[in-house]
Order: sequence, then structure tokens, then C-alpha cells
Amino acid sequence: MNKQDNEIILETLKEQKEPVLRRDLQIMTGLLETEDFNNAISFLESKGKIVILKRKKIALPQTVGYKTATISRQSKAFSFAHSQTEGEEDIYIPSSSAKGSMPGDVVMLKNIYSTEKGPAGEVYKILEKGSGVVTGTIERERGKKGKAYILPDSGFSYRIGIVKGGELKSKNGDKVKAAISYDKKEKRVRARVIKIYGNSSSAKICSDAIIDNCGIPSKFSVAVKHEAALKAAMQITDDEISKRLDLREEPIFTIDGEDAKDLDDAVSVKKLDNGWELGVHIADVSHYVTEGSRLDAEAMERGTSVYFADRVIPMLPTEISNGCCSLNPGVKKLTFSAILNLNEKAELIDYRFEKSVIVSKVRGVYSEVNAIFDGTADETVKEKYAPVYDSLSEARKLADLLKERARLRGNLDIESTELRFVLDPQGVCVGVSSRERGEAEELIEQFMVTANMAAALYAKSANIPFVYRVHEAPEPERLDTLAQLASACGFETRRLKSGVRQTDLAALTEKAKETKYSRLISAQVLRTMAKAKYDPRPLGHFGLSLEDYCHFTSPIRRYPDTSIHRILSELVSGEPIDKINRKYAEFAKQSAAMSSRRELRAMRAEREAEKCYAAEYMCRHIGEEHNGTVSGITNKGLFVMIENGIEGFVNFSENEKSFFEFNGTTTATDRKSGVSYSIGDEVKIKVIAANVSLGTVDFSLCE
Repeated sequence: MNKQDNEIILETLKEQKEPVLRRDLQIMTGLLETEDFNNAISFLESKGKIVILKRKKIALPQTVGYKTATISRQSKAFSFAHSQTEGEEDIYIPSSSAKGSMPGDVVMLKNIYSTEKGPAGEVYKILEKGSGVVTGTIERERGKKGKAYILPDSGFSYRIGIVKGGELKSKNGDKVKAAISYDKKEKRVRARVIKIYGNSSSAKICSDAIIDNCGIPSKFSVAVKHEAALKAAMQITDDEISKRLDLREEPIFTIDGEDAKDLDDAVSVKKLDNGWELGVHIADVSHYVTEGSRLDAEAMERGTSVYFADRVIPMLPTEISNGCCSLNPGVKKLTFSAILNLNEKAELIDYRFEKSVIVSKVRGVYSEVNAIFDGTADETVKEKYAPVYDSLSEARKLADLLKERARLRGNLDIESTELRFVLDPQGVCVGVSSRERGEAEELIEQFMVTANMAAALYAKSANIPFVYRVHEAPEPERLDTLAQLASACGFETRRLKSGVRQTDLAALTEKAKETKYSRLISAQVLRTMAKAKYDPRPLGHFGLSLEDYCHFTSPIRRYPDTSIHRILSELVSGEPIDKINRKYAEFAKQSAAMSSRRELRAMRAEREAEKCYAAEYMCRHIGEEHNGTVSGITNKGLFVMIENGIEGFVNFSENEKSFFEFNGTTTATDRKSGVSYSIGDEVKIKVIAANVSLGTVDFSLCE
């Protein structure tokens, strides 16, 4: 295969507004060797780069209105394909035009046309088969010879028959993994069980399947673990210390959750005549995870640590994450320090980055520091923090000023909708609550944001390749939805339109905090925002209202942080800028793209598992009545969030005494009784069902 031939053909076709006869295209390209030309055409057609039409005519897909898409959902009667062009609607495909495609398949679509419900089309050809694997729940018909099916967790909206003898030893209700294929003769999808996880009524078992289904590697290879052990055994030599800024005598401390084991950030604060010196000292992961190593390849592939209620799937082996790179107290550790000078108004006036060595004096815990701040700490806690008390006291003053500066610039301080799950010894969810942020959590957050901002500013000023954390402004359509909700809750919406400023959204969330709609508005503002991602360009961060931002402070659990540590290490060592550009320009692009993909994968897995744990908890509360708030409305029913943060669904069709009519925005009205429900309304519900496997909770409205 000659890449140059492929490029010549594609460039020639770009100049044509109509399909070209095959023989004319050969002449136009000058590729007169017929075998080479035919090979190039076959390759490009197989990859979906060109289409071959009737009468031997050839064109680029876009020239004739063809599109590349991925089959995302499928019922027995139709499928939907997700376009690879961002922002476009999903395309409806009747089953008669699907050509045996299944969810996950990349397809070329033709004959695309508009309907009242959206675009529709036909599958021209399957370009790339999906994984051919699904996870789901076994359903068996009654009787000894009852047929077995799998109800997939995603993609398919119908159960798939399991081939005879393909059930393994699965039982009714088991969560399984199955290989699927399209039977051309019977024109239907068939499945064969290849792995049994266990009973699908267990959220832990469902999490196992979610991890598998999302393709998240949960084990390290022997080679990677061996390399990690060797790195962790490395001694910190006097020679290495002599090359670094020695901060071992400084009152440096960490603050983390009580159960945290990977302590990757420590801080110190000194009062100066004209402000403060803030030290943010980050584990020097790039010293151990070196370029080209197995550890580095594994970390890039994983992209991030993934967090579940019952486990953490780390980006790096525990020998690194909980061992040599964890900033445990009383032990010398290699760090990468951001030394930041801030004036009396907490404005950043100077900064420097240096490789350093520290000894943390205290392993701080959020709850203990919060107790010190609110005056409830006992003598034991006070004694523990005595070595860093002055530093902690100045840190509190500085954090308060940083929070005020963030508020003034329009930083979105959104109320957390994240749930905290309490598990019993068997791993079953027995308690749920919303996560709360105390003063200590906010302090660390402000210091990390400041260090991240400084790191981005440092790289941008030096004009070196980098991985920035970027966040673009919300799309107008999402702002319309937010405005409808805010209006229904009684808030001013005049500024919630294209060109919205951070301060406008911040003002809305601030006003909502004084009302019962606080959590609801915060959740909708989050949905309104574009997804933050990684990019080699400094595009700014809308949510934080910062022009320059990156992720520098968590290299143990995020690969982009490790990436920029590696790049900045070259800069602080005095490496010439042109050499840094040659060495890392492509790496920064690859790291940004891979890190963004892996972050989305982790978020999807964490969100799906969270729903399973919420449903498991609610299984123990069937029949109970709770107060809740209407958080969403569709033509099928109401979404209601109850006090503990769990959201459930009220299906209109379940109530035979009512006939609901949805106005398409924020209200549904029962035509029989005249009662209306709007987003933000307080309602009383009864818990009627919960499905752990599907992660769903069903409510009914109390009379």
C-alpha cells in the first residue's frame, strides 16, 4: 500500500463537486499503474474514505451526502447511529436498512433525509465491527427446557437469545458477559455467555461488569509490577538531594480524607511583609515513571485512577501510588514544588517551580482540620497539628482571600451532587448521603487551583508544548434549558443566553443557595456546562473563569499531570526551548487526546456504578414515603430527587386514575384532576421498585 497514492486520490476527489468515473479518476491522478491504483481504491473504500457508486463512479462520502457514524442503540424494529460530527442529532435507521449492524459498529450511512422526529438513513456498509461483547442479565423462561436470554446493560433495548449450550452454568438473574453475533440466516442477533460475574442484585457484582464493559484494566501485568517494585526500592541519595531545593525543615503538611493512601500533594504557607509565600509540593512521579518505561505506557493507557464505592482502580501500582510517591509524614520524599508569592489581596505576583525534597510534618485529615477551624478540636488533635499550627493558621487566612477573589471573578461554586455510600462488611450499600465540603476541603482546593494556574502560565510564557485543562462556554441550546428551569423556580433569566458570563451563572447559583432549589439549580448548571477536557492549546477555563489552567497537582492519579511534570522538568533544568518543542510537541497532543478519552471512560463507569449502589440501597426501603423535589419532566413522567440525593422516576402510565399532559418544557398537568407538576415542586413519593442491575429507582406520587 502506497500512502502517497492514497493522498493523491483523496486530494483529487476533494476538488470534484460530483462523482467521477473510475477510469477518469485514474487519468486525473496520473496513477497509471492499474494494480497500484486498484489497491489504493480498495483500501480507501474499506476505510470509508471514499464510496464506489453505480456505473463505477467514485466520490468522497461528503460529496454524495454519506456519513460515518457509530450504532449506539438498537431495538428489534430500528437502530440509532451517533454521527461522528459533534453536535449532530442521532440518525434513525429502520431494521430493514441496518445490514446486520449492531451497537458499537462503525458504519457508513447513505440516503439520509429529514423527518419530523429527526434525521433518518440507511446503512451503506459496516466499516468496523464493534467489540462483539456485551454485559447483561440472564433471563430464563420457566421449566427445565426454558430458553435463556441475556438482557444487555446498554446498546440493545431487547433481550437476545442465547445459542443452545451457550449458557455455561449461568442462573436466572446472573450478571454475565456474552459474545454476540448477527445470524444472517435467521436475521437476528445471538449470544453466547463467556463469563459469569454473579447475582445481578449485588451492586458490587454489577460494578465488576461495568468495569469490564467499559474496558478498564483492573490488574497490572507481572512486568509492570516488577518494574514498579524496582522503582519503589530506589533510595533517595545525597547526590539526588544536592540537586534539589531542600525543604526538609519547613513546616509542610498534607490534608486528605481519612481513608486516603495516595498522598500526592502537600502545602506550606509563610507570612511575608507584603503577603504570603504559598508552597504547593507535589509528588515527583515523573522521577519514577520515566519516559519509555512499561510503567509510563501503562499509566498513559489507563489515563486516570477510577473510584467506586468499594474500590479504587489505580493508574499506577500501589508500590508507586501508596509507596515511594505518597507523601507520608516523617519520611523524606522527592517533590516538584510550586513556590508562589501572593500579595495582601491574594494576587499572584511571582512564582517559580523547582525540584525539591520534603519531609511532611503532619498527615492532616479534613475532619480534624475542620474541627480546629470551628473550635471543636480536642487536645489530642491540637497537639498533633502543633508543628504546623502557624502555617495552618496563615493558610486559612490566605484561602479565605483566594475564595473571595474566585467569587469576584465569577468562579462557579456549585453545590456537590456527588453521593457518599456506606457499605457493610459484605459490601452491600446500607447508607447514602450527599458529600459535603468543609473549610479544609475548600482550602486545599483553592491552593491546588492556584498552583495549576501558575503552572499553565509558566508553560504558556515559555511557549513550550503542554497539556492544558480547558473548558469552553456553554452552548445556547443548553442555556435555554437552564433558563426554562430557572424561570420555573422563580429566578431572573435575562442573562442566560449566548454570551453568558461566568458571573451570571455564579449569581444564579448563589441566589439558589438561599432556596429549596439549590441542589436542583446546581445540578442543571453542571449539565449546562461543556465537558472540560485536555488540549495542547491554552483555550481557557470557563467554569473557573481563568485564562490559563492545567492539572499539575495529582500526578499519582491523572496522566496529564504526569505528562506536564515531565515537560516542566525539562524547562526547570534549563533545557533549550527548541529542544523541548521538538521532543514534546507530538507527545502533548497524544497525551491530551488520550487523557480526555480515558477521563470520559472513567466518568461513565463511576456514574453507572453509583446508580447501581443507589438502587441497592433503595431496595431496602421499598414502600417508604419520602419528601422530594421534581428535578426533571418528560412526556413519560417525573424525575424526583429525595433528601439523600437519590433520584427516582415517577412513570405517568403507572397511574390509571390520571392522564398527564406535558407542555414540552417544565410542567406536566393531569387533565382529569387539573393538578400540575413543575420542576422545583416539592412532592411526596413512595418507593415502589429498585433494579440494581439497571441502576433504576421507581417512585409513585402519594395521594
